[in-house]
Parts: sequence; C-alpha cells; structure tokens
Amino acid sequence: MKKLPIGIQTFSKLREDDFIYVDKTEYIYNIISGNNYYFLSRPRRFGKSLTLSTIAEIYSGSKNLFTGLWIENNWNWDKIHPIIHISFNSLNYKDLGLEIVLKKELLKIGRKYELLLSETSSPELFEELIEKLAAAKGRVVILIDEYDKPIIDFLEAENLHIAKQNRAILRNFYSIIKNADPYIEFFLMTGVSKFSQTGIFSNLNHLNDITLNKKYASLTGYTQNELLLYFNDYLQEVLPDFAPLNEQQLLEQIKQWYNGYSWDAKTRVYNPYSVLLFFDNRAFENYWFATGTPTFLINLIKEKKQFNFNQITASGALLDSYEPDDLDIRTLLFQTGYLTIKHIDIFNGIYTLDYPNREVEQS
Repeated sequence: MKKLPIGIQTFSKLREDDFIYVDKTEYIYNIISGNNYYFLSRPRRFGKSLTLSTIAEIYSGSKNLFTGLWIENNWNWDKIHPIIHISFNSLNYKDLGLEIVLKKELLKIGRKYELLLSETSSPELFEELIEKLAAAKGRVVILIDEYDKPIIDFLEAENLHIAKQNRAILRNFYSIIKNADPYIEFFLMTGVSKFSQTGIFSNLNHLNDITLNKKYASLTGYTQNELLLYFNDYLQEVLPDFAPLNEQQLLEQIKQWYNGYSWDAKTRVYNPYSVLLFFDNRAFENYWFATGTPTFLINLIKEKKQFNFNQITASGALLDSYEPDDLDIRTLLFQTGYLTIKHIDIFNGIYTLDYPNREVEQS
C-alpha cells in the first residue's frame, strides 16, 4: 500500500516517496488557467500548503512528478516560469521580527536565481526581486502560504499591538503587487483568515477570492468518493479492529466523526489530517482539534459568554471580515474551521453555521 502522507506538504516528496496523493490537479488546472490573482482561505491542516507546492511544481515543468494524474496530458509542460514561494509558517518572525525575516527570505530567493538585490525595505526589495526575476527568467509566479500567521499568532490581548504592527508591515509589503502586474504570471495567496477593509486586502482588492466559490469546494479536503477510491486498502485493513461493525457501518462512523466541512452548503469534505491519523492510529480521536486550538479563541468564548454554536446565522459580509481589534466570534469560528456552512439563503445572503462533525462538537 502507498504510505499515508501525514504531515507531508511537499508535492515532490509525496510523489517520489510513494505516498498517497488524492488527485486535485483538475481543480488546480482550472485555477491556473483562469484569472491571474487569487486568494483562498481554509482552516489549518487542510491542504493549502500542498496545493501551493503542487502549483510550484507545475510551473517548474516537473512533468515526471505528475505521471498518471489528470493534469499530465492537459498542460503545456514547456510553460516554465520562475517562482517566488513564501511560506510564513517557516519564517522566524517571532524572534527576529517580521520586517527582518521578510528581507532575509527575499534575498535568499534572489540568491537562488543568482540575482543581486540592493533595496533595503521589504516592499522595495519585493518589487526589485519581481522585476529582475521577470527580466531574467520570464513572468513570475508568486505563491504566498499562511499569509496571516504573523497576525493571528499575536491576537492575545497582551500581544495585540504586535498583531497590528505586523498587519501594517504586510499591508505595505503587498502594496507593490498591483503595479507589478506586467511582471506577474500568476498570484495565489492562502491563509486561514481574511483581514479586510483597512487591513491587508485594502491593497489587494483585485484578488479573486475563491474561498466560497462552488467550483473549488472540493479543492482541499477529501470527498466521499475520494475517501473510497484512495483509502480503500486502509479501510479494509482497519475494519477488523471495529468488529462487529460492517464496512458500511464503519464508513458511517468515519463520516460522522470527520466529514461535514463545506464552503458552499452542498459539497461536504473530510478533514484530511483527521482521516490520515484515524487510519494510522485505528481509533476515533480528536486529532485535528488537538493540533493547536489558539488560546485567544477559548478566552474570547469565555469573555463573550457564548457557548451555543448550533444553527447560528451570519451575513456573507461578516464571514468575509476579520479584524484583530473587533473580532466577531462567528467569523472567527467559521474561518478557523470550528463551524461550517450548513445552509445559504441565496436571496438574502444569510449563512447558517454549525459544527461540521462529531470531532469538533465533542472537542
């Protein structure tokens, strides 16, 4: 059997080392063949990093990694572009400061492409890197992963000033993107939350936000058909551990525990991290919840004295807004994955939210 890709976020490693890859390349093809600028929000550990890594390999022309996948015979593999791939998950901004690590990362990417950069601030350095890289290698693909992490890591009351400082740094950093359009082939930014209005997106209002787009409801997470297709060997292997349940009864339990996430109120997907840990540990546990529920979330629930989150409603505008100094708990719980969309009133723009599954509700 192929190995379970627990914690694997690098597409090349996943493919070269014989891990299971649930083929999402048709969805990715539709993205990279459409508009040039995108934003995607999904909860943590939901496949955002793997999606960006996959796109990077496509634009690198790594056809050998895509053997047998949908995109293999549906893409022009001569279409190679230089890539600026920044993952905030790997940057040491807590110790060094955000401005410093941004400059270090940009200089590192410049050295990779043998470019000499001379600007001193992170926005100017970013602009210089894009222009020089485009001149040397062709239009640039820009992939930004977990863009909001330097903000949400500091949302506790005592650190809120740092969150605001980092938001200002990032707003200035991205301010150069619009004017860099002639040099950019493709831009995709992912995160958990969307800081709008006076936040980062005031300078990125040309992005196509596909978070709630029906066409990409299955881009991350596993559908029921994907679970059956790619994990059937593991299902058969764990089935005896749950006797006297038969296969259908076990599948129903897995569904109740880990399925239910939706961004269009119709398509339901499994939490990929929990599914992988379930098949590895052969036990129903709260895997995803245990990986890092932020303290500020629990404190905010206590502060607002809100404990009933069944069938609550919110407007689309509310779900699209996330501000450090004015957090609405409905927005926070939805964007971080603790609530999901159960129903959409398409005429009034009202969303009904509820727990996605047993794991989250029990936790």
